[in-house]
Amino acid sequence: MGSWGSLGPALFSLAGVVLGAGGSLFGQYLVTRASTRQSEIEEAAVHRAELKQVILKFLSIASRVEKAVLTPPHADVGAAGTAIEPLVDDLWLAQAEIDLSARSEPLRGAAYRYAARLAEAARGELTDAAALRAPQVQFFDAAYADMWPGQRRAAGGISTPR
Repeated sequence: MGSWGSLGPALFSLAGVVLGAGGSLFGQYLVTRASTRQSEIEEAAVHRAELKQVILKFLSIASRVEKAVLTPPHADVGAAGTAIEPLVDDLWLAQAEIDLSARSEPLRGAAYRYAARLAEAARGELTDAAALRAPQVQFFDAAYADMWPGQRRAAGGISTPR
């Protein structure tokens, strides 16, 4: 029993050191994990802000192209066609910005298809506004999915996790 009397406190001290080191390592792991998660959240917010700006620019130009193309005075493509060419060029530049900023291929493709339809309309190959709606809806859905991955758009505008 004499050996337990001197060995017991040493073992309890060693166990305390091991538990303290383990707790310290676990605490460091939790701090690192929280820091990484915070960094990911901040990066996603920066991406959303940048992408939102690029998308709004694209939509602004797309709206002007659509308005110029689909208004009744645009019956002859000749003189009006030369006035719309700079807008179409700006549209393709805005589409290229989306290409560079987007994280997902569906957004890149949807932006290209929408811009291509608008360019067709500008050339006089498309006169029905309804033909622009499907590419426009696909673009909006892809933009939402790229900005908020993992969330679905609900009918009332409230997002729900997938």
